[in-house]
Order: sequence, then C-alpha cells, then structure tokens
Amino acid sequence: MNIRKSILIRVYLAFGLMVFGALLVFGKLLHLQYIDGDRWRDIADSLTIKERVVEAARGNIYSNDGSLLATSVPEYDIRFDAMAIPITHNDVFNAHVDSLAVRMSKYFADKSSRQYLAQLKEARAKKQRYVLLKRAVSHQTLKELRKFPLFKTFKEGKQRFSSSLIAVRENKRILPFTNLAARTIGYKNTKGDTVRVGLEGAYGDYIEGRSGVQLMQRIAGGVWIPVNREMEVAPTDGSDIIATIDVNMQDMAQRALEKQLIESDADNGCVVLMEVKTGEVRAIANFTRDAEGVFREKFNYAIAQGADPGSTFKVASYLVALDDGKIDTNTIVDVGNGTYKVPAHTIKDSHAPKKSRMTAKEAFEESSNVGVAKLINQHYGNDPAKFTGKLHKWGLNQPLGLQIPGEANPWVKMPSSRSWSKLSLVQMAYGYELKFTPLQMLTLFNAVANDGKMIAPLFVKEIQHLGSTVKKFDARVINDQIASKDAIKKMQEMMVGVMEEGTGKRLRSPLYTSAGKTGTAQMADGDRGYGARRYQSSFAGYFPAENPKYSMIVVIRNPRKGYYGGAIAGPVFRELADMVYANDLSLHHTFNQRVVNSSGSKTPYTLKGSKEATAKVYEQLGFKTINWNAIVQSEKDSANQVAAAFTEVQFQEGVVPNVKGMGLVDALFALENSGYKTTVKGKGKVVNQSLAAGQRLKTGTPVLIELN
Repeated sequence: MNIRKSILIRVYLAFGLMVFGALLVFGKLLHLQYIDGDRWRDIADSLTIKERVVEAARGNIYSNDGSLLATSVPEYDIRFDAMAIPITHNDVFNAHVDSLAVRMSKYFADKSSRQYLAQLKEARAKKQRYVLLKRAVSHQTLKELRKFPLFKTFKEGKQRFSSSLIAVRENKRILPFTNLAARTIGYKNTKGDTVRVGLEGAYGDYIEGRSGVQLMQRIAGGVWIPVNREMEVAPTDGSDIIATIDVNMQDMAQRALEKQLIESDADNGCVVLMEVKTGEVRAIANFTRDAEGVFREKFNYAIAQGADPGSTFKVASYLVALDDGKIDTNTIVDVGNGTYKVPAHTIKDSHAPKKSRMTAKEAFEESSNVGVAKLINQHYGNDPAKFTGKLHKWGLNQPLGLQIPGEANPWVKMPSSRSWSKLSLVQMAYGYELKFTPLQMLTLFNAVANDGKMIAPLFVKEIQHLGSTVKKFDARVINDQIASKDAIKKMQEMMVGVMEEGTGKRLRSPLYTSAGKTGTAQMADGDRGYGARRYQSSFAGYFPAENPKYSMIVVIRNPRKGYYGGAIAGPVFRELADMVYANDLSLHHTFNQRVVNSSGSKTPYTLKGSKEATAKVYEQLGFKTINWNAIVQSEKDSANQVAAAFTEVQFQEGVVPNVKGMGLVDALFALENSGYKTTVKGKGKVVNQSLAAGQRLKTGTPVLIELN
C-alpha cells in the first residue's frame, strides 16, 4: 500500500468518525427535544425558585367618633392542587371529586356540576397543581370552601390527605361610608407612577405596614406555586390613623352642600367645618358636577383651589387698619352714591348705599366695596408696604403646611411685585389681586374667633398600632397673636353685626348667636378675563359668637341662579350650623338655665302617639302633661306653669288605628302592633292611610301610609 493511499484511508476514517459523532449528537438532540423534552422541561422548571412579596394589610382610618372610614378586607384567588392526593390514590380522588363539583356548582351558581367536574378531572389528568377556580372571593366564602370535599384535610382508613385548596390572598381597600369625605381620605394609586392623595397618601408610610415574603416555585407551563403553605416572612399590618372628621357632621355637610349646589345650578363648591380651639377639621366636603350632571367628590377645592376671595377678605383689611389704630368702628367714611373713582377704574358697591356717610362698622356690615377701598387707600395709599407687610407678618403669604398633600400656595402681592400697579392696593382691600384657598381663608376667620391665635387645620390627631399610640398631633400655632386683643374684639363685634344688621341678617338663628362675613367675587375666565361674569359666592364665620366652638367656610363657584354670598353660600352655613347645634349638646345650656316658652303664649306641638312616651319627654323638658282637649294653647295649669299638649292614640289588634298626623316611628308602631303589614311612601308626617281608621280587618292586611 503506497503512502498516498494510506493517507487517504486515514483521512476518510477520521472524517467518517466525525460525521458519525455529529449524527449521534444530532440524534440525541432530537431525542431530547421530542422524546424526553417534556420531562426535562418539567425538571428545569422545578428548579426555578423566586420570592413573592406578600402585601401587608393596610391600617384602618377611623373618624373622630370611632367610625371606620377606610379599611382593608382580604380577597382570595381560589386555586386547585390536583396532585395534593398522590397519583397512587386515584380511587380516593375519584371518590370525592364528584361531590366537590356539585358543591362548587351549587355555591357559586356560575357553572354546572358537569363543567366543574370536567375542569377538575382535566387538571388531575394533566397533573396540574395551581388551577384557578375562582377570583376575588371573600374571607367568609373561603371559610365555607374549606368545608368542601378535597378542600379540607381528611382521613381514609389510616391514610391522611392534605387539602387541595390553595388560597392566594390580596388586600382590597374599601370605604364603609362610600363617598363620605372620600377625597380627604384619599387613595394610593400604584399603577404607573405612584399617586398619593389625601390621608392614604400622606400617611402611607404608617398605613402600609411591612410586606412579607413567600417562596414560589415554577412548575410545568410556567405556573408559579408556593413552596410552602405558610409564608417564609409574615407581613406586618399597618398602623391605624385616627382622623378628626366626625361622620355625622360630614354627612350633614355633604347633604347641605349638595342640596344648595343643585338649587343654585352651580359648577362646584366646598364646605369646611373646624373646631376653633383645636383646629380639628370636623367636616370637609367638595363636590363637582360631572358630565352627567351628578355632583361627585373629584377635586379637593378646599385645599387646592386658590382664587380671589372677594369680600370675605375685608375681615383682613379692616383688622389691619384697626390693629394699626388707623380706624375705629365708629370712624366715618363717605361712600357717596356707592361709587369711587380711582386711576383707570371705578369701584362700585353691589347695592346703592342706605346713606352716603356711614361708620366703618356699618360699611363692613353692608359689605361696601367703596367704604373699605376708601379707608385703606386713605391710610395706606402712601405706604402700601405697611398694609401688605402686616398680611405677610400674619403668615397669610405662607402655605398652612397641612397634613395632607395638594395645598395651593397663597399669593399676597407686595409693592415690589412686578405686577403691582396703582390699582393693586384698593383692589386688595376688597379681595382681588390675591389668591387664597377656602381653607386658608377659614384659618384667618378661625384666628379671629380664637381671640387672635392662628392655628393650622388638623386632619389627623393620632396614629395607633395594635391599640397603642405611635404618634399624637396637637394644634400647631402659626401665630400666637395676629392682632391686638382690642382690635380682635372690635372685629368680632363687626362680624356679629353682619349677622344682626348686615348682609347676613337672614342667616341669623333664634337659638344661637353667630358671626360671619358674606363674600362675592367675580371669577377670571382665562383669556376672557372678567367679561364672562362668572362668580364665586362665599360665606365664612363661626358660632356661637359669645364662646366660639366651630368656624366654617362655604364656597360655591359659578352659580347660575343668583350669586351673592349671603343668598347662595349662606344657606349652607345656616343649615349645617343648625344641625351641628342640634346634635352637639355641649352648645346647649342645661334645662334649668334655659328659658323655654316663658310667656306661656304657645305650647309646643306634639304629634299623635303614646301617652306614656309623650309624658316622659315633656317631664324631662319641665312641662306638665294635660289632655289636649282640656286646654287651649295659651292655658296654664293650677300651679301657673306652662302645660304641654298631646293627643293619645290607642290601638287594638284587628282594628285599624288612625295614624294621620303621626311621625313614621309612631305610625309603624301603631299599625304593626294592630297586626297590619305597612308600606311607606314619602317622608315627614302621615297625611294619608289606605285603610280607614276603625275598620275591623284580619291581621296581615297590607296598608299604605303616605307621608309629607
């Protein structure tokens, strides 16, 4: 064999071996891919472990009266581990799976038992361990599911089998009172950029708690299941927030505001009720009309909407002048015919003045623009920085530093400002060329009510964890004394005068005293300026005037049925103040101190009802009870004491009682105890009943009562 042939044989042999090796590798790859592929993929998946963050339950938010404003409730995804019972015990699985399918179908009523059975058996055939059966079920539902076959641990003979149920918990945030103070309670939106609103956002670090950790294993199909039934690191629940909001007052505020927004056909509005001494906000409501014409809480105008305050700012203007000794309440100002010409502008009063010359107090009570503009221009025209400087000294140019985010910055112009003009001082005197939020204005009014001490509004009073106090918040003083005691006292008298003699006279209550100031401001409308004639109506004040406990501001924007502050915003102040007065017994004198119907000319009207119940009420009020038919309204008893009148209603089973004139509670009591099934229509007192009184009818007969 020659050398050449020998070399070729060796080359061919080597090449053949290489080709053969390549074919073996290729064959093995095919085998792995198509023969053993599933098995190896399962093995690879089973070796993949990751950590799953388990969200902690967020802390609760409670109102000042202990009501639950926001809480987290658990919701569960229900999954099925088809291999919890080993494959060697198929007989056990098959013996119980039918019962499980029937129970699931009956409980949820969304699929037939056949469909559930097919789904469960398919999962078993595919050896699936994390099959989704139901999303977002409640904790109560989960407790019921744990009683179902295969979903509970059980014993067959000597063998114990674990549950096939896997519950994956998620926390859902709910507001038990739905839209009550919803914007103030707020939310945390984690979709996309994190957005924090209201108390939920501001105190997220406390509320959110500390998340836990659970190891997850990836199984066939890319599905992740928990490695262990228990978490490796349990989450720590968040702390609770005790807010200053009072649920009842908040409900009253929202109802009063919404009613007036509808009646005045306005775009939006807000109302804030605050305790004078503590600054604790008891109610804050904000409503916006949506595209459907329904008023909803969509924006917190009270803290985020800065605007010209209008005439409510006259409190600040007069207080500056009083504190500087420039004017007194009896200082005379000539308002002429209600116009005042200044460079390039004429200031006008909304109504012709009652007289051309009036005192500063009278000008304030009548909300004269001319009066305040003349007084401020006369005393500060040559040195406007002295006027604006005092406003800055009070802190009106600084945000309040609220406990919730979103506060708009106030704006108090200075002579050094680029936009300052010859008109600026007189315009500022009656509330223009300024920017304040309603809450910032209320803080000023509250300072007057609080004898000059300005405190920041408070929304959160305490943070608790597991019932123990973590942090407490007390009133934060912004300015210990914004003006002299004498100036404050005079301003208080002027604000009482508004309610007794001025623009707030119609809002005065005979039951309690109040002090306040009406406000009307024309709103700028973008490039159109003030030409669109859109108005902001406001009213701010406090009550009771002699010992203030609550301060309040109401702002309604762009009303179409009137626009004066006293007529549009004032009714909300009066209605809410009335309801607060009726519910806060600390505002009432004791019965011994109160003079009730002292003239004896008129006895209180009583709806028909139970003699025993009526007598008890009137005895507590200090009245003597006498049969209505025996006296007239002006009559007194033998001891010369005012007597209360009432009509007793008697009833017996099977006889229709006369319930006309009764309130709903008494009417229901009488009809139900007579044996009749009652349907109610309307509200108020009963004006009509479908069954005539005195009829003998069998018990259970339906009766309709109409109230008005």
